[in-house]
Amino acid sequence: MSIPQSGGGPIERHEQLAAYLADGCKPKADWRIGTEHEKFGYCKDTLKPLPYDGPRSIKAMLEGLRDRYGWAPVEEAGNIIGLQKGAANVSLEPGGQLELSGAPLETIHQTCDEVNEHLREVQAVADDIGARFIGLGAAPHWTHEDMPLMPKGRYLLMDGYMQKVGALGTSMMRRTCTVQVNLDFGSEADMVQKLRVALALQPVATALFSNSPFTEGKRNGHKSWRSRIWRDLDPDRTGMLPFVFDDGFGFEAWVEYALDVPMYFVYRDGAYIDALGMSFRDFLNGELPALPGEKPTLSDWADHLTTLFPEARIKKFIEMRGADGGPWRRLCALPAFWVGLMYDQSALDAAWDLVKGWDAETRDALRVAASVDGLAAEAGGVNMRALATQVVAIADAGLKARAFEGAGGLLPDETHFLNALKETLETGETPADELIRRFDSDWNGDVTRVFAEYSY
Repeated sequence: MSIPQSGGGPIERHEQLAAYLADGCKPKADWRIGTEHEKFGYCKDTLKPLPYDGPRSIKAMLEGLRDRYGWAPVEEAGNIIGLQKGAANVSLEPGGQLELSGAPLETIHQTCDEVNEHLREVQAVADDIGARFIGLGAAPHWTHEDMPLMPKGRYLLMDGYMQKVGALGTSMMRRTCTVQVNLDFGSEADMVQKLRVALALQPVATALFSNSPFTEGKRNGHKSWRSRIWRDLDPDRTGMLPFVFDDGFGFEAWVEYALDVPMYFVYRDGAYIDALGMSFRDFLNGELPALPGEKPTLSDWADHLTTLFPEARIKKFIEMRGADGGPWRRLCALPAFWVGLMYDQSALDAAWDLVKGWDAETRDALRVAASVDGLAAEAGGVNMRALATQVVAIADAGLKARAFEGAGGLLPDETHFLNALKETLETGETPADELIRRFDSDWNGDVTRVFAEYSY
């Protein structure tokens, strides 16, 4: 989850809301890649999730990263709740999931180096305190009661609200992990094409990266339980956003959508003020019940945009949000997948040609089918494995066209980061399928075996 935004002045005109988004437009030479990934921490001997405080804890992890590797602490109400170094930050998800929000980097070679360095640092500190970390889309056997709630004001507000608007919101907060990539756009038209492709093909990412087939120690009937959770969280702020495909969609249409999403909070002087269910439209008019007479700043608008949770979303960039957290090598595969599709115009056009004829029902049916059946999904006459094969081939061509070298010129481009996905397409076995196979055979139904065999 995002940290509080800063640096925005007062909102004096409605036009500033769309202008804030449009300020994200960049020339292609300045497009960057920001990779984020979450992982579960646990005590090595007990396999219980890490609490916030104590000798083996999230706090000890953050302090260890601070002291050993020079990360600057981020504090809230006297608690260390994150870290910053340059343009990267480490933050906490509600249940203590540790997230790296990477710096905006030029190539996937660079972003993968960043991921590798971060995980090596995490491993070193975790070894010192008797902890380990694992990349899965959902907690394999922990219950809701097992998971601590981190001491962040934003999460305390969200926790109660989630229980009122959907059945699985608190499960999302405490018991899921994702990997996502944030990408730039060059113009409003470029944003529109990219966001449409991102939403339409998000189910392909869900299928290829599906990695959450267990809940509370048992098979849950889904390849991506994390994706299933997001379908029953809060209908006001999740979903596939059919309006994005309407004629005339652009920054202003996103503003109108965002203004209709109920607020969570307003951040003032280091504290989160309860604005649950209130209207940002009222805030614009100085009529917010939580702050009567006060009008919002652009920082408030930026904060509000972080509380929208569709399958892909825009701020000053586009976030791809459909993939489960997973194994180390797949953390680099996700940015390769989306960069290959989005950062070469021929690839982007080819991807749009694949999906432009779909209606909203097809897009939504693919989302549901991907969460249940992963790569074996079928919906609206679309075979997921065949579709994914086409999409990965387009991404591969896009990365070849970018021709960003790595390893001192030994690697001619970034295509090798797609190898994990190509193997999945060849075998038909996603990470979830592999876990299910192991669970049903050599693990003898003992899901805790996942920790010894799949931790970082």
